[in-house]
Amino acid sequence: MKTQIAIAAMILFSFGMANAQTELALKDAVDYALKHKVDAVKAGLDIQNADHKIAEVRANALPQLNGQSGLTYNAKLQQMALDFGGQTQVIRMGTPWQANSAIQLDQQIFNMAVFQGLKAAKSTKEFYILNAALTEEQIVEKVANSYYEVFKTKSQIKTMDRTIQNTTRVRNVIASLEENGLAKKIDLDRINVTLNNLNSSKVQLNNALKLQENALKYLIGMDIATPITLPESTFESPKNMYVKDEFNINSRTEIQLLERQGDLLRLNKKATEAARYPSLALSANYGYLSLGDRFPYFAGPEKGVNGSDFSAISLTLKVPIFSGFATRSRIRQAQVDIDKFEADLADTKLALDLAVENAYTQINNSVITLNSQQSNMELAQQVLDNVENNYKNGLASLTDLLDAENSFADAQNNHTAALMDYKLAEVQLKKANGELKTFYSNKQ
Repeated sequence: MKTQIAIAAMILFSFGMANAQTELALKDAVDYALKHKVDAVKAGLDIQNADHKIAEVRANALPQLNGQSGLTYNAKLQQMALDFGGQTQVIRMGTPWQANSAIQLDQQIFNMAVFQGLKAAKSTKEFYILNAALTEEQIVEKVANSYYEVFKTKSQIKTMDRTIQNTTRVRNVIASLEENGLAKKIDLDRINVTLNNLNSSKVQLNNALKLQENALKYLIGMDIATPITLPESTFESPKNMYVKDEFNINSRTEIQLLERQGDLLRLNKKATEAARYPSLALSANYGYLSLGDRFPYFAGPEKGVNGSDFSAISLTLKVPIFSGFATRSRIRQAQVDIDKFEADLADTKLALDLAVENAYTQINNSVITLNSQQSNMELAQQVLDNVENNYKNGLASLTDLLDAENSFADAQNNHTAALMDYKLAEVQLKKANGELKTFYSNKQ
């Protein structure tokens, strides 16, 4: 009874462990990465931080209000000698104690640098939004490539399992024939060696699969200890070649991001040129000054402490006249940065055009290779069936059978590799057309 309970508990535990596994489809993996991967999280935080930067720059155009208070004790007062009708008198300057409190208001009325800075801050937020979009596209590309590598290894393991199953079946046939004196023991030994090698290769594939799964989990920001499984998926071989669609390279996120960088560089030049413009500022203050021979706080005239309030309003116009050509030099440096940017932009557009052409060439070559490997695999299956039948009838040697078995396994692996090359080429094509996120993610 105890044994039955233990067995039942083990079955339930195994069932629970199986259910605990996370089935991870490609779009689910991409969506998980877009939510949890640190690069995506940081890109989102940069957008939030851009709002704070805009508020910081906007503050320069708003009134600035500051208060100050001071207390001074003159331990030794300065004295001054004055001549009154031929008589010299020494007069003490000031009082031992002095206290003041004041409030200061400053307001920029016209300052071109402040206005240009506000425009730059708003453009910076747009830059971060585009940068976040580009970061997401890069994450999608990496996750898709990693996912297909895992899928490729799982497919190779399935091929290995089928090969081991077929080889085991042939091994059992040879063992039966050897027992009846119809086959040589060396044939049985050779097939056993082949079977052992296949099992060893399967162990290596399983180890590689574990490493690739861990890499995928890290790439999407998932806990490495979380068990995952890929859903059973079959990819149909494409029959038609891809025809290049009309595509505006300027819609690529990379180009939009670069153009926003160009806007920031132009605004930087305008901000530098703002040093040539006059600026007008308003300031006002109000305060109270207390003077006396004793501590001025909490004391009045009856204790020898006198005080008075004061206030001033001023309007300041600053007109730049000559800066030793420093402003001109800074403007020219800013223009050089813009010229360098224009060169980088043209080179990037050329590189993206090349990527589009290569993507279509690569995927069409992959289609040709995949269809060829599909036919080759079907032919290898037919050859294996014929050789196995001939071997059973004594018309083929064990070497022929093993060669046919290896050829079929190679054909299956080559078909899997061709299929994965096609899927990777598809990733590059979607990237070239700016469709990575819309194609591989549920989030639009």
